[in-house]
Amino acid sequence: MKRKTIRNHKDFFVPKDGIHVAMDCFLAKAKPAKIPGDARYGLIVSKKIFKLAVHRNRAKRLIRNWIAENEGLMLPDLDYIFIVRNTLLDYDHKKGSRQIKRALSKISKIYNQDAKESC
Repeated sequence: MKRKTIRNHKDFFVPKDGIHVAMDCFLAKAKPAKIPGDARYGLIVSKKIFKLAVHRNRAKRLIRNWIAENEGLMLPDLDYIFIVRNTLLDYDHKKGSRQIKRALSKISKIYNQDAKESC
């Protein structure tokens, strides 16, 4: 099942107690889904980082492909936000996919630890 994307500006906000994972080419954030079981993801590709639209579009295309490959690792109760860094364009397909996989694994681990602590 293909995930929906976050489109509303206010839905991109992740509170300080949300999950934050820093990788080399992006920052991944996660928060509880607005509608549980109907999780989404959002991309932030800044004009400040990528001056040319060609580079912004390529960065979005790359990260969307990597997310689609590793979608099975995404938890259904979390919304994910990926903030792209300028080093993303230097990554090849294999290396970028590995970065997404590591980030999603870290987020899952943190989320499961928080769930255990709250019980």
